[in-house]
Amino acid sequence: MGKAIRLSGLIILLATLLAPAGLAAQETRRHSMLVLDQSDRRDAFYYQVFAGLRDAVSAHGHAPTTVYTESLDLNRFGGETYQDGFRRFLEEKYRDRPIGVVVAVGAAALELAIRWRPQLWPNTPIVFALVEEADFRRMRPPPDVTGSILSLKFKDAVTAARAVVPKLNTVVVVGADWEQQVLFHNWKDQVAAGIPGLDIVEIVGRPMPDVIEQLAALPDHSAIIYTGLYSDGKGNYYPPSDALAAVAAKAHRPIVVAAETLLEPGGIGGFVIVPSLIGADAAQRALRILDGEAPESLPPSVIDAVKPIFNWRQMRRWNVSEANLPQGSEIRFREPSFLERYRWRAIALGTALLVQTLLIGFLLHERLMRRKAEVDASNQQSQLAHINRQATAGELSSSIAHELNQPLGSILTNAESAELILSSPAPDLQEVREIISDIKRDDLRASEVIRRMRSLLKRAPFEKKEIDLNQTMREAFDFLKLQASARNVAIYLQTSPQTLWVKGDPVQLQQVILNLAVNSMDAMAKMPYGRTIIGRTEVNGAASAVISICDSGPGIPQERLNEIFDPFFTTKEQGMGIGLSIARTIVLAHSGQIWAENQSGGGAAFHLSLPLAA
Repeated sequence: MGKAIRLSGLIILLATLLAPAGLAAQETRRHSMLVLDQSDRRDAFYYQVFAGLRDAVSAHGHAPTTVYTESLDLNRFGGETYQDGFRRFLEEKYRDRPIGVVVAVGAAALELAIRWRPQLWPNTPIVFALVEEADFRRMRPPPDVTGSILSLKFKDAVTAARAVVPKLNTVVVVGADWEQQVLFHNWKDQVAAGIPGLDIVEIVGRPMPDVIEQLAALPDHSAIIYTGLYSDGKGNYYPPSDALAAVAAKAHRPIVVAAETLLEPGGIGGFVIVPSLIGADAAQRALRILDGEAPESLPPSVIDAVKPIFNWRQMRRWNVSEANLPQGSEIRFREPSFLERYRWRAIALGTALLVQTLLIGFLLHERLMRRKAEVDASNQQSQLAHINRQATAGELSSSIAHELNQPLGSILTNAESAELILSSPAPDLQEVREIISDIKRDDLRASEVIRRMRSLLKRAPFEKKEIDLNQTMREAFDFLKLQASARNVAIYLQTSPQTLWVKGDPVQLQQVILNLAVNSMDAMAKMPYGRTIIGRTEVNGAASAVISICDSGPGIPQERLNEIFDPFFTTKEQGMGIGLSIARTIVLAHSGQIWAENQSGGGAAFHLSLPLAA
């Protein structure tokens, strides 16, 4: 019993010590991947898969990644002896090469990778690509195996065939023996199930001469669906694209293909696999694992790598209308139109360039003149805005004087008190120091009032700089406090909890806020009580900030809402009608917007939106 307890304790201790080491190993996984290709990478299709993977790895700037590649060439070689020899080859070759992740391209490569992993790459994650849905369901890989699932359906090829042959009644499936086809072998059962109203003829696993002979005698209203030939039946092997070129030279019907790389050799198109997308997706999953993510957090999913793509040259050969193609189809190898081939277009282009040059010169002159006019208008606008600020300052002058009188009166009182203390036989110097401190505080308070007044009244050129909209709003409302108190108006300020950085002229923006607030005070002048102004700053999405000035007044007549920002429009007996017009001009100069509305509970609300600084 004691030995069992000691043994259990030892096991728990070892697990505790080894668990962090395992986590650290995952976090520091070597940035290297081994790509196992089920076919020959010299084949155009699998080369494009690898090219997409390589480009994604090259674009990954987090850490340099070493990529090893091995082609299993299972289209031509197979059997337990071959596979066992290849496994021993990999074991010896990568004995001193740590692998961070294994990328298996194709279902056959995935099966071998899972089988070989315990001996070759223990606990190494596997990323798969180019695995069809039926193969994925059959294999049921473990949780640390992830990748993209390919959805290949024979009925999609039939749909493409019907698009290129409107009265289709026969399809001929051409390819190697189903057991040799590592990508389309699952179509065997789908072909056997048949398609209602359609005759399906299989020419699979036949020698090349027999294939060409049968295809040369196909009837009208038929189409060929090509999956891939790898041999002529006499021991000679070739890439499927080369075989397709030989077939297309003799066949007298359009050939529907299921891979992008089979368009150029003679395929008319169809719902084709885009191999570069498959390679890029596999690389992105593998890189995320190498960067520290767990494979279990990247569950397998169906990849959108099958696209309707067609060959313009073959469409012309078989008189296929673009309107008959599936929706969203892409057309490759489109030839230039009739008009594009003629030289007169180049002459016309040269003439157009000459005319354009003259027009640009004229427009540049006009732009220069317009710019000069804009500068003059800007100067006049600045002068008008300055006059408006002076008028606003005049309206606030009594409150400003009162705000100055308070610190000045306090300074006088404190100075007289200090004089009395100092004339006593035993002056209290500590109390004098406190009085001097109060005098300094009140002096700074008066200076701040004068500073704000000076900044409002000075005429300075329009200058944009980064400012905190919350601070601009606070300073404007500090300026309004005594005026609001004198008019028996309660003002409240609600600023955004985050800093709102905008590019603008703080003086001009404060002028806009003061104009809106003073207008609200004027609108509520005849109200006996309940005069309230609420100012708010808030974020509008991720691109702009909004200032709102809301009052409890009578609101704006609905028929006048679209006119209140027009020059010289006013509802005041003594008003000039330029305050809101200047406010709109200032906001537009800041690339913003300003608008007004009536609140549902009564009162008017003015809003101005400004873009946030980048």
